Amino acid sequence: FWYNTVHIVRKMKINFIQKFLMICSGANLHILKKTPSEWNKYSGIGGIVLFTGFFAGISAGYATYTIFDDFHAALAAGAVWGLMIFNLDRYIVSSIKKTVSWKNQLLLTLPRLVLAVFLGIVISKPLELKIFEKEINKQLNTIIQRNKTELQEQMNSRILQQSGPFAKEKEQIQSQIETYQKAYDSAVVDLEREVLGKETGLTSGKAGFGPNAKRKTEIRDNKKKELEAYQKQMEPRLKYLDEEISKVYTNLQTEQKNSEDSENRFNGFAARLQALDELGANPIMAVAAMFIMGLFICLEISPVLVKLISTAGPYDYLLEKTETETKLYAKEKIEKGTISTDFRIEKFKKDLDNL
Repeated sequence: FWYNTVHIVRKMKINFIQKFLMICSGANLHILKKTPSEWNKYSGIGGIVLFTGFFAGISAGYATYTIFDDFHAALAAGAVWGLMIFNLDRYIVSSIKKTVSWKNQLLLTLPRLVLAVFLGIVISKPLELKIFEKEINKQLNTIIQRNKTELQEQMNSRILQQSGPFAKEKEQIQSQIETYQKAYDSAVVDLEREVLGKETGLTSGKAGFGPNAKRKTEIRDNKKKELEAYQKQMEPRLKYLDEEISKVYTNLQTEQKNSEDSENRFNGFAARLQALDELGANPIMAVAAMFIMGLFICLEISPVLVKLISTAGPYDYLLEKTETETKLYAKEKIEKGTISTDFRIEKFKKDLDNL
Protein backbone atom coordinates (compact mmCIF):
# COMPACT_ATOMS: atom_id res chain seq x y z
CA PHE A 1 0.00 0.00 0.00
CA TRP A 2 2.76 2.42 0.95
CA TYR A 3 4.63 1.59 -2.24
CA ASN A 4 1.55 2.23 -4.38
CA THR A 5 0.88 5.53 -2.59
CA VAL A 6 4.45 6.74 -3.11
CA HIS A 7 4.29 5.64 -6.75
CA ILE A 8 1.06 7.63 -7.33
CA VAL A 9 2.52 10.71 -5.64
CA ARG A 10 5.57 10.56 -7.85
CA LYS A 11 3.37 10.47 -10.92
CA MET A 12 1.40 13.53 -9.80
CA LYS A 13 2.95 16.82 -10.87
CA ILE A 14 2.48 20.34 -9.53
CA ASN A 15 1.69 22.89 -12.23
CA PHE A 16 3.48 26.23 -12.34
CA ILE A 17 0.67 28.27 -10.74
CA GLN A 18 0.25 25.79 -7.89
CA LYS A 19 3.97 25.74 -7.30
CA PHE A 20 4.16 29.53 -7.22
CA LEU A 21 1.25 29.83 -4.77
CA MET A 22 2.74 27.12 -2.55
CA ILE A 23 5.96 29.12 -2.42
CA CYS A 24 3.89 32.19 -1.50
CA SER A 25 2.36 30.27 1.41
CA GLY A 26 5.80 29.79 2.97
CA ALA A 27 5.45 26.00 2.96
CA ASN A 28 8.41 23.65 2.50
CA LEU A 29 7.99 22.67 -1.14
CA HIS A 30 10.10 19.54 -0.82
CA ILE A 31 7.85 18.16 1.94
CA LEU A 32 4.65 19.49 0.36
CA LYS A 33 5.34 17.49 -2.83
CA LYS A 34 4.87 14.31 -0.78
CA THR A 35 1.38 15.33 0.40
CA PRO A 36 -0.90 15.95 -2.61
CA SER A 37 -3.96 16.30 -0.37
CA GLU A 38 -2.48 19.51 1.05
CA TRP A 39 -1.70 21.16 -2.27
CA ASN A 40 -5.03 22.95 -2.62
CA LYS A 41 -4.97 24.21 0.98
CA TYR A 42 -1.52 25.73 0.70
CA SER A 43 -2.21 27.07 -2.78
CA GLY A 44 -5.21 28.91 -1.32
CA ILE A 45 -3.17 30.26 1.60
CA GLY A 46 -0.45 31.37 -0.83
CA GLY A 47 -3.04 33.14 -2.98
CA ILE A 48 -4.32 35.11 0.03
CA VAL A 49 -0.79 36.06 1.04
CA LEU A 50 -0.04 37.14 -2.55
CA PHE A 51 -3.14 39.35 -2.82
CA THR A 52 -2.43 40.87 0.60
CA GLY A 53 1.00 41.94 -0.63
CA PHE A 54 -0.53 43.19 -3.89
CA PHE A 55 -3.08 45.41 -2.13
CA ALA A 56 -0.37 46.63 0.27
CA GLY A 57 1.72 47.66 -2.75
CA ILE A 58 -1.21 49.56 -4.30
CA SER A 59 -1.89 51.27 -0.98
CA ALA A 60 1.73 52.37 -0.49
CA GLY A 61 2.03 53.44 -4.13
CA TYR A 62 -1.04 55.68 -3.92
CA ALA A 63 0.13 57.17 -0.61
CA THR A 64 3.56 57.93 -2.09
CA TYR A 65 2.04 59.45 -5.23
CA THR A 66 -0.18 61.67 -3.09
CA ILE A 67 2.85 62.90 -1.14
CA PHE A 68 5.49 63.28 -3.89
CA ASP A 69 3.31 63.47 -7.03
CA ASP A 70 5.86 61.26 -8.80
CA PHE A 71 4.76 58.10 -10.61
CA HIS A 72 8.19 56.44 -10.56
CA ALA A 73 8.65 57.07 -6.83
CA ALA A 74 5.14 55.70 -6.21
CA LEU A 75 5.91 52.60 -8.29
CA ALA A 76 9.17 51.95 -6.44
CA ALA A 77 7.66 52.54 -2.97
CA GLY A 78 4.64 50.36 -3.81
CA ALA A 79 6.86 47.51 -5.00
CA VAL A 80 9.13 47.66 -1.93
CA TRP A 81 6.24 47.91 0.55
CA GLY A 82 4.23 45.20 -1.20
CA LEU A 83 7.19 42.80 -1.18
CA MET A 84 7.88 43.55 2.47
CA ILE A 85 4.27 42.87 3.53
CA PHE A 86 4.21 39.77 1.31
CA ASN A 87 7.36 38.42 2.93
CA LEU A 88 6.13 39.30 6.43
CA ASP A 89 2.76 37.55 5.91
CA ARG A 90 4.56 34.59 4.39
CA TYR A 91 6.74 34.30 7.48
CA ILE A 92 3.78 34.73 9.86
CA VAL A 93 1.83 31.90 8.17
CA SER A 94 4.81 29.55 7.91
CA SER A 95 5.71 30.04 11.59
CA ILE A 96 2.39 28.65 12.86
CA LYS A 97 2.80 25.00 13.90
CA LYS A 98 -0.29 22.80 13.81
CA THR A 99 1.16 19.85 15.77
CA VAL A 100 1.23 21.69 19.13
CA SER A 101 -1.78 22.05 21.46
CA TRP A 102 -4.61 24.46 20.70
CA LYS A 103 -3.65 26.64 23.66
CA ASN A 104 -0.06 26.94 22.47
CA GLN A 105 -1.25 27.67 18.93
CA LEU A 106 -3.46 30.48 20.23
CA LEU A 107 -0.67 31.99 22.32
CA LEU A 108 1.71 31.84 19.36
CA THR A 109 -0.88 33.24 16.95
CA LEU A 110 -2.21 36.11 19.10
CA PRO A 111 0.76 38.49 18.51
CA ARG A 112 0.62 37.63 14.80
CA LEU A 113 -3.11 38.45 14.71
CA VAL A 114 -2.47 41.81 16.41
CA LEU A 115 0.26 42.58 13.88
CA ALA A 116 -2.01 41.50 11.02
CA VAL A 117 -4.82 43.79 12.28
CA PHE A 118 -2.39 46.71 12.48
CA LEU A 119 -1.14 46.02 8.94
CA GLY A 120 -4.73 45.81 7.73
CA ILE A 121 -5.46 49.29 9.12
CA VAL A 122 -2.26 50.71 7.59
CA ILE A 123 -3.06 49.19 4.20
CA SER A 124 -6.72 50.25 4.20
CA LYS A 125 -6.23 53.97 4.90
CA PRO A 126 -4.62 55.01 1.57
CA LEU A 127 -7.12 52.88 -0.33
CA GLU A 128 -9.97 54.57 1.58
CA LEU A 129 -8.57 57.90 0.39
CA LYS A 130 -8.75 56.69 -3.20
CA ILE A 131 -12.21 55.15 -2.87
CA PHE A 132 -13.67 58.34 -1.35
CA GLU A 133 -11.58 60.67 -3.52
CA LYS A 134 -14.51 62.76 -4.84
CA GLU A 135 -16.01 63.27 -1.40
CA ILE A 136 -12.58 64.09 0.04
CA ASN A 137 -11.90 66.68 -2.70
CA LYS A 138 -15.19 68.40 -1.86
CA GLN A 139 -14.39 68.37 1.85
CA LEU A 140 -10.91 69.72 1.12
CA ASN A 141 -12.46 72.75 -0.58
CA THR A 142 -14.58 73.32 2.52
CA ILE A 143 -11.51 73.06 4.76
CA ILE A 144 -9.55 75.45 2.52
CA GLN A 145 -12.31 78.08 2.59
CA ARG A 146 -12.63 77.69 6.36
CA ASN A 147 -8.88 78.10 6.80
CA LYS A 148 -8.88 81.18 4.56
CA THR A 149 -11.65 82.76 6.65
CA GLU A 150 -9.72 82.08 9.84
CA LEU A 151 -6.57 83.46 8.17
CA GLN A 152 -8.41 86.66 7.18
CA GLU A 153 -9.66 87.12 10.74
CA GLN A 154 -6.15 86.64 12.08
CA MET A 155 -4.76 89.12 9.55
CA ASN A 156 -7.39 91.73 10.46
CA SER A 157 -6.53 91.30 14.11
CA ARG A 158 -2.81 91.65 13.43
CA ILE A 159 -3.38 94.73 11.25
CA LEU A 160 -5.28 96.39 14.07
CA GLN A 161 -2.64 95.34 16.56
CA GLN A 162 0.42 96.43 14.54
CA SER A 163 -0.99 99.58 12.93
CA GLY A 164 -3.03 100.58 16.00
CA PRO A 165 -0.47 102.94 17.65
CA PHE A 166 0.24 104.73 14.35
CA ALA A 167 -3.45 105.00 13.48
CA LYS A 168 -4.28 106.29 16.96
CA GLU A 169 -1.62 109.00 16.77
CA LYS A 170 -2.76 109.97 13.27
CA GLU A 171 -6.34 110.18 14.51
CA GLN A 172 -5.27 112.46 17.36
CA ILE A 173 -3.41 114.80 14.97
CA GLN A 174 -6.33 114.89 12.57
CA SER A 175 -8.68 115.58 15.48
CA GLN A 176 -6.51 118.52 16.49
CA ILE A 177 -6.47 119.81 12.89
CA GLU A 178 -10.28 119.57 12.84
CA THR A 179 -10.39 121.62 16.06
CA TYR A 180 -8.26 124.37 14.49
CA GLN A 181 -10.37 124.17 11.31
CA LYS A 182 -13.61 124.57 13.28
CA ALA A 183 -12.19 127.56 15.13
CA TYR A 184 -11.18 129.16 11.85
CA ASP A 185 -14.57 128.42 10.23
CA SER A 186 -16.34 129.89 13.25
CA ALA A 187 -14.23 133.07 12.96
CA VAL A 188 -15.07 133.36 9.24
CA VAL A 189 -18.82 133.01 9.90
CA ASP A 190 -18.62 135.47 12.75
CA LEU A 191 -16.88 138.03 10.50
CA GLU A 192 -19.48 137.62 7.75
CA ARG A 193 -22.30 138.21 10.23
CA GLU A 194 -20.60 141.33 11.56
CA VAL A 195 -20.10 142.79 8.05
CA LEU A 196 -23.70 141.97 7.04
CA GLY A 197 -25.07 143.51 10.25
CA LYS A 198 -26.66 140.37 11.65
CA GLU A 199 -27.14 140.86 15.34
CA THR A 200 -26.01 138.00 17.57
CA GLY A 201 -24.46 137.73 20.97
CA LEU A 202 -21.02 138.15 19.33
CA THR A 203 -21.80 140.90 16.76
CA SER A 204 -22.80 144.59 17.01
CA GLY A 205 -25.67 144.36 14.50
CA LYS A 206 -24.31 147.27 12.41
CA ALA A 207 -23.62 146.62 8.71
CA GLY A 208 -20.30 147.66 7.22
CA PHE A 209 -16.63 147.22 7.92
CA GLY A 210 -16.35 148.91 11.31
CA PRO A 211 -14.04 148.47 14.29
CA ASN A 212 -15.67 145.16 15.30
CA ALA A 213 -15.27 143.82 11.78
CA LYS A 214 -11.58 144.76 11.82
CA ARG A 215 -11.09 143.02 15.15
CA LYS A 216 -12.90 139.94 13.90
CA THR A 217 -10.76 140.02 10.74
CA GLU A 218 -7.66 139.84 12.93
CA ILE A 219 -9.18 136.93 14.88
CA ARG A 220 -9.95 135.11 11.63
CA ASP A 221 -6.41 135.67 10.32
CA ASN A 222 -4.90 134.45 13.59
CA LYS A 223 -7.04 131.29 13.51
CA LYS A 224 -5.95 130.67 9.93
CA LYS A 225 -2.29 131.09 10.84
CA GLU A 226 -2.67 128.70 13.77
CA LEU A 227 -4.32 126.13 11.46
CA GLU A 228 -1.69 126.45 8.76
CA ALA A 229 1.20 126.40 11.28
CA TYR A 230 -0.09 123.23 12.92
CA GLN A 231 -0.72 121.55 9.54
CA LYS A 232 2.82 122.46 8.41
CA GLN A 233 4.26 121.23 11.70
CA MET A 234 2.40 117.90 11.57
CA GLU A 235 2.83 117.24 7.84
CA PRO A 236 6.13 115.22 8.18
CA ARG A 237 4.71 113.28 11.09
CA LEU A 238 1.52 112.42 9.19
CA LYS A 239 3.61 111.34 6.21
CA TYR A 240 5.70 109.07 8.47
CA LEU A 241 2.58 107.58 10.10
CA ASP A 242 1.01 106.90 6.68
CA GLU A 243 4.20 105.13 5.52
CA GLU A 244 4.31 102.95 8.63
CA ILE A 245 0.63 102.02 8.29
CA SER A 246 1.20 101.26 4.59
CA LYS A 247 4.17 99.02 5.48
CA VAL A 248 2.03 97.05 7.93
CA TYR A 249 -0.66 96.53 5.31
CA THR A 250 1.87 95.61 2.59
CA ASN A 251 3.77 93.11 4.76
CA LEU A 252 0.65 91.43 6.06
CA GLN A 253 -0.97 91.32 2.62
CA THR A 254 2.18 89.63 1.22
CA GLU A 255 2.12 87.17 4.11
CA GLN A 256 -1.58 86.57 3.57
CA LYS A 257 -1.07 85.93 -0.14
CA ASN A 258 1.70 83.39 0.59
CA SER A 259 -0.51 81.72 3.20
CA GLU A 260 -3.44 81.57 0.78
CA ASP A 261 -1.18 80.03 -1.88
CA SER A 262 -0.20 77.40 0.67
CA GLU A 263 -3.86 76.83 1.53
CA ASN A 264 -4.68 76.37 -2.17
CA ARG A 265 -2.11 73.54 -2.22
CA PHE A 266 -3.67 71.97 0.88
CA ASN A 267 -4.24 68.56 -0.71
CA GLY A 268 -1.43 66.38 0.64
CA PHE A 269 -1.69 63.03 2.39
CA ALA A 270 -2.24 64.49 5.88
CA ALA A 271 -4.82 66.95 4.51
CA ARG A 272 -6.76 64.12 2.89
CA LEU A 273 -6.65 62.14 6.13
CA GLN A 274 -8.08 65.21 7.91
CA ALA A 275 -10.84 65.48 5.30
CA LEU A 276 -11.60 61.76 5.65
CA ASP A 277 -11.75 62.13 9.43
CA GLU A 278 -14.23 65.03 9.13
CA LEU A 279 -16.31 63.05 6.67
CA GLY A 280 -16.53 60.39 9.36
CA ALA A 281 -18.99 62.65 11.20
CA ASN A 282 -21.51 61.56 8.55
CA PRO A 283 -22.94 58.20 9.77
CA ILE A 284 -23.13 56.80 6.23
CA MET A 285 -19.50 57.66 5.51
CA ALA A 286 -18.44 56.30 8.89
CA VAL A 287 -20.15 52.96 8.25
CA ALA A 288 -18.70 52.74 4.72
CA ALA A 289 -15.18 53.51 5.97
CA MET A 290 -15.59 50.96 8.77
CA PHE A 291 -16.63 48.24 6.34
CA ILE A 292 -13.72 49.00 4.01
CA MET A 293 -11.26 48.90 6.89
CA GLY A 294 -12.86 45.68 8.14
CA LEU A 295 -12.54 44.18 4.68
CA PHE A 296 -8.80 44.78 4.55
CA ILE A 297 -8.30 43.67 8.15
CA CYS A 298 -10.10 40.41 7.30
CA LEU A 299 -7.96 40.06 4.18
CA GLU A 300 -4.80 40.59 6.20
CA ILE A 301 -5.66 38.17 9.02
CA SER A 302 -7.27 35.54 6.77
CA PRO A 303 -4.02 33.60 6.08
CA VAL A 304 -3.38 33.38 9.82
CA LEU A 305 -6.99 32.39 10.58
CA VAL A 306 -7.05 29.77 7.82
CA LYS A 307 -3.87 28.25 9.18
CA LEU A 308 -5.18 28.47 12.73
CA ILE A 309 -8.60 26.88 12.20
CA SER A 310 -7.43 24.19 9.80
CA THR A 311 -6.70 20.77 11.20
CA ALA A 312 -3.24 19.25 11.21
CA GLY A 313 -2.62 17.42 7.94
CA PRO A 314 0.00 15.13 6.42
CA TYR A 315 2.23 18.08 5.62
CA ASP A 316 2.28 19.21 9.26
CA TYR A 317 3.19 15.72 10.49
CA LEU A 318 5.89 15.29 7.87
CA LEU A 319 7.27 18.72 8.72
CA GLU A 320 7.32 17.84 12.43
CA LYS A 321 8.96 14.50 11.62
CA THR A 322 11.65 16.21 9.56
CA GLU A 323 12.31 18.85 12.21
CA THR A 324 12.35 16.24 14.99
CA GLU A 325 14.76 14.03 13.05
CA THR A 326 16.99 17.03 12.43
CA LYS A 327 16.94 17.95 16.13
CA LEU A 328 17.68 14.35 17.18
CA TYR A 329 20.43 14.06 14.61
CA ALA A 330 22.00 17.32 15.78
CA LYS A 331 21.68 16.27 19.41
CA GLU A 332 23.22 12.89 18.62
CA LYS A 333 26.14 14.48 16.77
CA ILE A 334 26.72 16.89 19.66
CA GLU A 335 26.67 14.07 22.20
CA LYS A 336 29.00 11.92 20.12
CA GLY A 337 31.33 14.86 19.57
CA THR A 338 31.34 15.67 23.29
CA ILE A 339 32.04 12.06 24.32
CA SER A 340 34.73 11.70 21.67
CA THR A 341 36.39 14.93 22.79
CA ASP A 342 36.27 13.87 26.45
CA PHE A 343 37.76 10.48 25.55
CA ARG A 344 40.64 12.06 23.64
CA ILE A 345 41.34 14.49 26.49
CA GLU A 346 41.43 11.64 29.03
CA LYS A 347 43.72 9.63 26.78
CA PHE A 348 46.00 12.64 26.36
CA LYS A 349 46.20 13.13 30.13
CA LYS A 350 47.06 9.44 30.70
CA ASP A 351 49.77 9.60 28.05
CA LEU A 352 51.24 12.62 29.84
CA ASP A 353 51.20 10.80 33.18
CA ASN A 354 53.03 7.80 31.70
CA LEU A 355 55.91 9.92 30.42
